[in-house]
Amino acid sequence: MSIITGSAAGSFSSGNTGGEEVQQQQQQELLNHANFHGSNSFLSTTPPNINSNGTQPKQPPQPKRKRNLPGTPDPSAEVVALSPKTLMATNRFVCEICKKGFQRDQNLQLHRRGHNLPWKLKQRTSTEIIKRVYVCPEPSCVHHDPSRALGDLTGIKKHFCRKHGEKKWKCDKCSKKYAVQSDWKAHSKTCGTREYKCDCGTIFSRRDSFITHRAFCDAIAEENTQQTKEC
Repeated sequence: MSIITGSAAGSFSSGNTGGEEVQQQQQQELLNHANFHGSNSFLSTTPPNINSNGTQPKQPPQPKRKRNLPGTPDPSAEVVALSPKTLMATNRFVCEICKKGFQRDQNLQLHRRGHNLPWKLKQRTSTEIIKRVYVCPEPSCVHHDPSRALGDLTGIKKHFCRKHGEKKWKCDKCSKKYAVQSDWKAHSKTCGTREYKCDCGTIFSRRDSFITHRAFCDAIAEENTQQTKEC
């Protein structure tokens, strides 16, 4: 026996018919739910090279080309051996008018133009760049060996001064001496402005020197402590 109900609007539905309508409605909701999630999954898919925020991921940086370490020259480079006098000469090329000296002939030739003298710059005969390396003039130095030559003239000059030259530049604050003027100037700018004091009382202006000394000091202190315990 079916029960018939009526609403104020005058519509009627049987009990059996209502059950079928509810089942159909549930099936329709499930279908809509599946379609909704299916469309979202389709929209959320992105190409493999695009992030979720729409930007491309950063490519990993290419490895930089490593330069040869000091003392490991190119085997195909031309080896140049200069005497200490020639290497340290500051006025190798002198103007015959004003007696001003220059380290390079090219600079002298450009200077000669100011005196209205004939001048000529050397032109390269080929487009190939000739690589040159320089050996230290000191026979006992490791860089005197052509296989340990340095790659530029300025570098070999500073090396020769620092390792084998006279330290004629003296700091007025700490009396430390330098053989290269640029080293002395760099030291003078920071000398006394930063101090690193060890427990033993030694003061350093450079942090790396302080760390090296402190490690040595700590090792000695630890050894003394162990000896004291054994006694």
